[in-house]
Amino acid sequence: MINQSKDSLIDLKKEQLLNFKKDSIANDSIKPKEVIDGIITHNAEDYTIQNAKNKTVTLYNKAQVTYTDIDLKAGIIVLDYKNNTVYAKGIKDSLGYHQKPVFKQGAQESEQDSILFNFKTKKALIYGVKTVQDGIITYAEKTKRVNDSTIYMRKMRFTTSKKKRPDYYIQTSKAKLVPGKKIIIGASHLVLADVPTPLVLPFAYFPLTDKRTSGFIIPSWGENNSQGFFMQNGGYYFALSDYFDLTVLGDLYTNGSWGLQVESSYYVRYKFSGNFNFQFQNKIQGIRGLSNYNKRSSFNINWSHNQDSKASPNSKFSAAVNLGSSRFFLESQNQANNARAIDNSLNSSISYYKKFVGTPFNMSLTLQHGQNTNTEKITMTLPSLQVNSEPLYPFTGKDGAKNNAIQKMGFNYNMQGRYEINTTDDEFFTPKMFKTAKSGVQHSLSTSTSLKAFKYFTLSPNASYKDVWYFDKIHKRYDPKKINASKNLGAVVNDTISGFNRYHNYNFGASLSTNIYGTFNFKKGRLKAIRHTIRPSISYGYTPNLAKNYDLQVQQSSDPTDLLTYSPFEGGIYGKPANGTSNAIGISVNNVLEAKVAPKDPDSDADDQKIMLLNNLDFSTRYDITKDSIRWSDVSVNASTRLFKDKLALNTNMSLDPYQIDKNGKQIDKFNANLFRVKQIGLTANYSLSSKDFSKNKEGEKNPNKNNGNGAQDTPDLFGQTSQNANDFSNTSKNKNKDVAETVLYHHKIPWTLNLIYTMNYGNDGLKSGININTLRFSGNIELSPKWGVGFNSGYDIKNNGFSYTNLNFSRDLDSWRLNFGWTPFGPRTSYNFFIGVKSAVLSDLKWDKNKPPDRALF
Repeated sequence: MINQSKDSLIDLKKEQLLNFKKDSIANDSIKPKEVIDGIITHNAEDYTIQNAKNKTVTLYNKAQVTYTDIDLKAGIIVLDYKNNTVYAKGIKDSLGYHQKPVFKQGAQESEQDSILFNFKTKKALIYGVKTVQDGIITYAEKTKRVNDSTIYMRKMRFTTSKKKRPDYYIQTSKAKLVPGKKIIIGASHLVLADVPTPLVLPFAYFPLTDKRTSGFIIPSWGENNSQGFFMQNGGYYFALSDYFDLTVLGDLYTNGSWGLQVESSYYVRYKFSGNFNFQFQNKIQGIRGLSNYNKRSSFNINWSHNQDSKASPNSKFSAAVNLGSSRFFLESQNQANNARAIDNSLNSSISYYKKFVGTPFNMSLTLQHGQNTNTEKITMTLPSLQVNSEPLYPFTGKDGAKNNAIQKMGFNYNMQGRYEINTTDDEFFTPKMFKTAKSGVQHSLSTSTSLKAFKYFTLSPNASYKDVWYFDKIHKRYDPKKINASKNLGAVVNDTISGFNRYHNYNFGASLSTNIYGTFNFKKGRLKAIRHTIRPSISYGYTPNLAKNYDLQVQQSSDPTDLLTYSPFEGGIYGKPANGTSNAIGISVNNVLEAKVAPKDPDSDADDQKIMLLNNLDFSTRYDITKDSIRWSDVSVNASTRLFKDKLALNTNMSLDPYQIDKNGKQIDKFNANLFRVKQIGLTANYSLSSKDFSKNKEGEKNPNKNNGNGAQDTPDLFGQTSQNANDFSNTSKNKNKDVAETVLYHHKIPWTLNLIYTMNYGNDGLKSGININTLRFSGNIELSPKWGVGFNSGYDIKNNGFSYTNLNFSRDLDSWRLNFGWTPFGPRTSYNFFIGVKSAVLSDLKWDKNKPPDRALF
């Protein structure tokens, strides 16, 4: 407990009032003004005593004095106009002192036992002062205020705990406070729960500012088996301006490995905001000179940019970049990268969208990047340009009506161009990555309309035209001196010839659809009806064979008559002309099941409840008229539903083959005896439940997720997150009793959540069949008390009989402190991280951070 001096409320003697810190300027040749710089106003509730001889005014009970930007309130205030001073203290009764002085100047406010203030010099002598500066609460037995910007304190204690008996404080004999800027203290020590600790500081500097300031970032330390002892995430923060900052962090390991991280965030109000993060690591494994020595460098770039919706209504720029070495997160020793090590892909997108006002056109320009961290293959689109038009209806009536098929006829235009690069990690950022680059432009024009047919059907004709431009083509030639795949002389060689080339294609078709409704009514029970909606559709599409207009032939062996037909556009990013005529009929059927249920109370005015029993059950297939055999395609089945008040989501898909297969697994033109052969089945079940699902909502009962009114709030999802739950530190025993009662009864409603995801995939290619994927993922959190939380995330691979990446997170809210323990108990990424520290950003370096990163070898 922070105790005040017993004599901190003593009455100052008249000599102290009159002779308090006389300024040396009084003896200078140039004398200061003899008048103060403003009007002093005062009032009191009980009485005001004026002493004309001594030029004093005494105010009693709820006294207040105002002078320029200074406001002083206290039980007793004595104004001395002769010496330009004011003295204030509290009123003493049988319960002690009350109405203690509260001194406010501008935005600064303090509470003290007594204060003597000089209006002219702005100096003050204060006993038992309590101030709050940017979240830091300071107590001092004796304080001297030299001017507006400098305050000296003796026997000072400061903390960020708002409790009457603070959880901790730092105690020092001398301190200097510059309001709004800094606190400088001498020798000090940490006190926890009124118990002094051996943690001593010879001196300390604490910045106090509402603005961001530059400063050092203290690293965390530890050791692992492969890199030895280390320091991680230490560096310097640069507060460059109000709009952006820069953080430079480093990692050092005793075996010579090191890492560098550069972070920056920027924000311009009503315009844009973003974050940039660059990480580089130079990792050494083994001992130099031995066979196990290995060294590898890797990097990662992460950038996000968002444009404010108010910045420009007709254009938008955004970015989400995540690219780098495929094995960066897998091999990273930095504990902060653990959660991302299980990701097997990196994706990036930078886009710009522009709407041309007054026209139906809009444009989007996109740079994209996709990377598989397992295969280390990278695909980049630099860039992709698209120009689209809104649907155009040139035949509408004067009033814009669309009453017939001609008036409903709409046209759409789309143009897209793309430059695509396919490379690997080893060739990334080298000239080799551009050798296999592809580019092209595609123009598309489509039209469609709709009309009623046979009263109940909707007929929708459609047609489209496509024109593709390439800037190179493939030319094949026979080289009799080149060794072929059979290791014999003579092979076909591909040459890429630059130049403008194009091809076109078109197709047309129509679809016929309708809706069929069936309702089953029930006379008894709450179930009143079930409605079955069937949406059958039949479509026809025709695409002519235009490939013959572009195909070329090349000799493929020593026999000049042995010719190979090929397309010069093969491998193009927009494909090649369709080979052969497509003349196909498509059939699909969509099913939806809904139920109508009456309320539990038959006398209730509530409406009947509509429940979705089956969101969709779709069947689709295709029949190609032009083929001479195997005309039917596989039957595709898709279904989804949500059960138990949407707690369980089920999704399944299936592929059925109507044809038999031979001993090599190839289709033959014979139907299956059992109608269909199951080729593939996929199933996903997602089930979410929580303690709320088992609680009975009584009238007037509060939602446990909402603030309970005394500052205690439920903690959000704990996995991977730091608990921000903090008590409203009360100074009254009444609120304290409420907290105790809340804790005692907490076990009756321990909040918890659980998420289960089951995934299964079955495959059958005719030669072998079985389950390829069979996993169960589970995650959730449990709040054991208002201050304790446990989060977990794990899974089990049923097919391979093993647990997947598992992480446990324990979080404890310690009022002004927070504690977090993250643990990966098994697997190749076994690690832990323990943290305990002060919540306040000002004292964020008052912490203990211990971690044991996973030991990872280079691959």
